[in-house]
Amino acid sequence: MRPTGKLHLGHYTGALENWVARQNEVEAGGKRTFDTYFLIADYHSLTTSLETSDVFDCTIDMVTDWLAAGVDPEKSPIFRQSQVKQHTELFLIFAMLVTASRLERNPTLKDQVRDLNMEAVSYGHLGYPVLQAADILLYKGNAVPVGEDQLPHVEITREIARRFNKQYQHPEIGDVFEEPEPKITKFSRLAGLDGKMKMSKSLGNTILLSDLPEEVQNKLRKAVTDTQKIRKNDPGRPEVCTVFSYHCRFSPPEKVEEIERDCRSGALGCVDCKKLCSAAISQELAPILEKREGYAARPDLVKDILLSGEKLARRIAQTTMQEVHEAMKIG
Repeated sequence: MRPTGKLHLGHYTGALENWVARQNEVEAGGKRTFDTYFLIADYHSLTTSLETSDVFDCTIDMVTDWLAAGVDPEKSPIFRQSQVKQHTELFLIFAMLVTASRLERNPTLKDQVRDLNMEAVSYGHLGYPVLQAADILLYKGNAVPVGEDQLPHVEITREIARRFNKQYQHPEIGDVFEEPEPKITKFSRLAGLDGKMKMSKSLGNTILLSDLPEEVQNKLRKAVTDTQKIRKNDPGRPEVCTVFSYHCRFSPPEKVEEIERDCRSGALGCVDCKKLCSAAISQELAPILEKREGYAARPDLVKDILLSGEKLARRIAQTTMQEVHEAMKIG
């Protein structure tokens, strides 16, 4: 993730909870299914803002949320992209293996330019998925937990891996890179409070993982519902209601069925529906809030976790780049 500070529910349902699940997944014999790596994409943040004075503070806030949500630094190294120099070296090599026209067809880039009202795209922003390919392949990533909006980037990574392997073969191991597979989360996109397709801090339509129950309730009061359900007794359409989409994720299945039925019949008004929703969200966030308070009180511990993760990441990255150099016969 890019270090944008405290995380919101969209980050949680779209990526973070899936990350934690993959981290803790074990096979029949008790062995972990995946070795997991958690990267703070601080160089990627330059694609939308050149202001870097608060990047470190935002990084600490974000890592605190990661840890509170269950990322375990004993299992998963956490590290900053900028502190592992091999990311930019591999990015440079990969940049020679993909055309500008291929990158211009990237639908994720087009969506971002539209959503942020960008007048022009920098060379670095166009090459965002190439750097992302380096982020993945530097650690021999073969499974990438992503939201659906990142699928085009994983496909570009696969294309770059194929192109490198076709162009260069290692004398001992053959293909240096495996083509990674995307692992989609079930709730890969969570609508914003304003009903927009995506929850985003830049759009001001979020609920933060660190929001207290009263803050969640206050934010839910302003959430967009069915515009045709004006009075409490009016029949509603849950399928077009942002709040109901939150219920589908945070409320128990039997409660979701009851809410849907009572909304359609007019027995449940939007005010009461929002109260039920805020309670369900806060109940799930409660253990995260408790853990977050502990880490927030010990910022030096969070920094030490970063430094330890970066030391391990550099070791792995150096090994990969040695293989790259040997395959290219420039090492």
